[in-house]
Amino acid sequence: MISILVNHWPELWSGFLFTLGSSILALVGSLIVGTFFAFMEISERKWVHALGRIYVEVFRNIPLLVITMFFYVVIPMFLTGVSGFTAGTIGLTIYTSAFIAETVRAGIEAVDPEQMEAARSNGLTYTQAMTHIVFPQAIKITIPPLGNQFINLVKNSSVLAFVAGFDLMYQGNLIASTTFDTTSTYLAIGLLYLILTLPLSYFMRYLEKKWA
Repeated sequence: MISILVNHWPELWSGFLFTLGSSILALVGSLIVGTFFAFMEISERKWVHALGRIYVEVFRNIPLLVITMFFYVVIPMFLTGVSGFTAGTIGLTIYTSAFIAETVRAGIEAVDPEQMEAARSNGLTYTQAMTHIVFPQAIKITIPPLGNQFINLVKNSSVLAFVAGFDLMYQGNLIASTTFDTTSTYLAIGLLYLILTLPLSYFMRYLEKKWA
């Protein structure tokens, strides 16, 4: 494994950066999109609620690879070409946002309904009560499951390897095919994924203890 790391460090470092970049973009994007659809799911307007539910149920039950391949293969048939990195990042964002939407929705609904009623009785609008009273409490509740989703996102970024996304798994496959040392290569890849996910895991635990 050490030999693989030393002799193929430029390729591995490049894959590491592509994986990191895709994960950060998808993490931020999925958190924004997921939160948006979570609010749609709890909306009192039936058509808004229905759209939110449809989005979540559709993309939560379609494999990530299918979503990614759709953007990599199907979309270029009608629009401009989409790179593997872009297709993989979009797929990650959409797929993860569906799970984040359910996590945030569950967190909001776990807050005592009397919190909203008390806020409204004190003159706050629904938006003000949700923004300043309910949502901050929901975030504290959702930190552990959100942490799991973020870690899964980083690991799921290996889907980029199927669409030439130049990520860690893609580079690992190339190295393994040229060196024929699959064991050492994938051990090295696993170590680099650990370097990505462990700090994130400990950071989410820190937030959980701080905001508990």
